[in-house]
Amino acid sequence: MQAENLKKIALNDIHESLGAKMVGFAGYNMPVRYTSDIEEHKTVRTGVGVFDVSHMGEFMLRGPKALDLIQRVTSNDASKLVDGKAQYSCLPNHEGGIVDDLIVYRISEEEYMLVVNASNIEKDWNWISQFNTEGVEMEDISDNLSLFAVQGPKAFEALQSLTDVNLAEMGFYTFEIGTFAGLDNIVISATGYTGAGGFELYVPNDKAVEVWNKIFEAGKDWDIKPIGLAARDTLRLEMGYCLYGNDIDDTTSPLEAGLGWITKFTKDFTNSEAIKAQKEAGVEKKLVGLEMIEKGIPRQGYEILDADENVIGKVTSGTMSPMLGYGIAMAYVQTPFAKLDTEVYIAVRKRRLKAKVVKFPFYKG
Repeated sequence: MQAENLKKIALNDIHESLGAKMVGFAGYNMPVRYTSDIEEHKTVRTGVGVFDVSHMGEFMLRGPKALDLIQRVTSNDASKLVDGKAQYSCLPNHEGGIVDDLIVYRISEEEYMLVVNASNIEKDWNWISQFNTEGVEMEDISDNLSLFAVQGPKAFEALQSLTDVNLAEMGFYTFEIGTFAGLDNIVISATGYTGAGGFELYVPNDKAVEVWNKIFEAGKDWDIKPIGLAARDTLRLEMGYCLYGNDIDDTTSPLEAGLGWITKFTKDFTNSEAIKAQKEAGVEKKLVGLEMIEKGIPRQGYEILDADENVIGKVTSGTMSPMLGYGIAMAYVQTPFAKLDTEVYIAVRKRRLKAKVVKFPFYKG
């Protein structure tokens, strides 16, 4: 997509003034890096950094049937949510794959916020809408909000002066609606995608510059830095977190992707009978973690081979881990090769490099 056709987030000019390299991502002009990917990655692992992820989508669902609609379209059991709790889930399609993965926030018994991937905003809206037969009020607020992810072990110290919410006591996948940087009704959540701890702040676009500046002022004693999307990708990969379009998509089932824990058969949802049958029969391929034994960087699309050079799978995400110093990958392999410590080979250009199956997360901190 040409740069002039890309949508601009509220802080586009600020990122450019900070020297960010801007690239097209999911139809938006986004900051991919400011300094170096490795430096930014390590800042988040050891200190605190701020991602502008305002390209993400947000839908509000309201009304007495809001939960029923969410239960119908998502794989997880949203009836377990209470006010102030969030839940990771996915939208199964009719063919056994995944429309998108998302986070469901319960604001009240009759009000929920769904946070979806930027590349799937229109697709998800249309998908959910077709099941809205009970008059649930749906509102797409994606274009009204900026979203800042302040991540790292020093995040709560860097931000605490800006809010009366006790950040240190917020549990993972909880959120509060409170005062932040002098503004009321800001959603502050602890649903990070880096494994480094931290918070996400949902801010009206017209206040985004003001809040961004206050975050950096409050965090300067902790050497807070802006972080690009490239480091976000390597951080989530070290944790073994799925990225839609790479590790999960319309053709991968939640069970193949290791997302059985968000697939609850205590209720009916889209294609639940077929997915349940798949669980009983067993899947033919599984998403696993691979750690390079030999030197090399596994990349998306590289084939995985057995000892006899038969193709047994494919890399979906891969990188040189900045914290571990060796190559890591997420990959689908045939189920017999998915056991821990199984040795396989990755076809890196014209070489066959040895790797082994390991548990997620790769980086344990």
